[in-house]
Amino acid sequence: MNKKTIAIVGATGAVGQQMKECLEERKIDCQLKLLASKRSAGKKAVFQGKEITVEELKESSFEGVDYALGATENDITKMWMPWAQKQNTIVIDNSSAYRLDNDVPLVIPEINARDIQTHKGIIANPNCATIIALVALEALHKEFKIQRMIVSTYQAVSGAGVQGIRDLENQVKDPSIPSQAFPYQIAYNLIPQIGDFDENGISKEEWKLQNESRKIWHDPNLRVNCTCVRVPILRSHSESITIECEKEIDIIKAKELLKNAKGVKFVDDPQNKKYPMPLDTSNQDLVYVGRVRLDPSDPTKHSLILFCCGDQIRKGAATNAVQILEECLKA
Repeated sequence: MNKKTIAIVGATGAVGQQMKECLEERKIDCQLKLLASKRSAGKKAVFQGKEITVEELKESSFEGVDYALGATENDITKMWMPWAQKQNTIVIDNSSAYRLDNDVPLVIPEINARDIQTHKGIIANPNCATIIALVALEALHKEFKIQRMIVSTYQAVSGAGVQGIRDLENQVKDPSIPSQAFPYQIAYNLIPQIGDFDENGISKEEWKLQNESRKIWHDPNLRVNCTCVRVPILRSHSESITIECEKEIDIIKAKELLKNAKGVKFVDDPQNKKYPMPLDTSNQDLVYVGRVRLDPSDPTKHSLILFCCGDQIRKGAATNAVQILEECLKA
């Protein structure tokens, strides 16, 4: 069988570079094509021991490409998507451009891999915070039926791309260096805004968790209250989550479910100071879950609180896309 040709669009960005690393780590045998802007064309990268030259993204770029992993911003994605569709290239897209389109499956492989089968040439990768939250919650949702989520996210600067990482690194050395990716200094600071606010004071990032979770879980009635905060962490997002469930929660069973959940590492021994932290979860693909306890304000025992962390660049973006690709290659 001929090797599949896979393109990474936006190959020189933080997520694009991680996609290349994930393909190599997961030993996906393919012909790889690296596509980026004109200013990045000509750069070199190594994949499976061979040097590859980054090519300029243009209309002819998708000729002979079987799958494309998209790691570009929405406006760029919408520009090149018709070029890929014209060549019958199957696109796994990390932007939010098509996530809520009815004809585009939105997939976390541990949860709804079957939805991939309904694709019409585009498969969407969810938002990083959505992926991390739902991987942490899936086993609990299946058992107790989550009806409402109250979430506070603590999102690393990697979510704003390479420039976000540079801002933090620069400002740790010299706080007077102005931010390029954020509205304020991020070093030694928190910014309670990710994305623009609507007329009700809710940001685009905060709406994503509700709208995307509803689609992935096929539950239009799921209610989500979310506050998203940018924090001075290089990579790995953290989330404090309270869930309200249809069924009464057995805390012993809940912990047992999390110990055996797909994509989860259960780190829950607070008496010995063991719990999820961004430093521990960076540069790997599991979502760490801990601080699991019943909600003391709910005497009915239908509410549970947990804390989770996951690498935003890997499981929150690149790895999830490559896992979707693996499911496609199985078909």
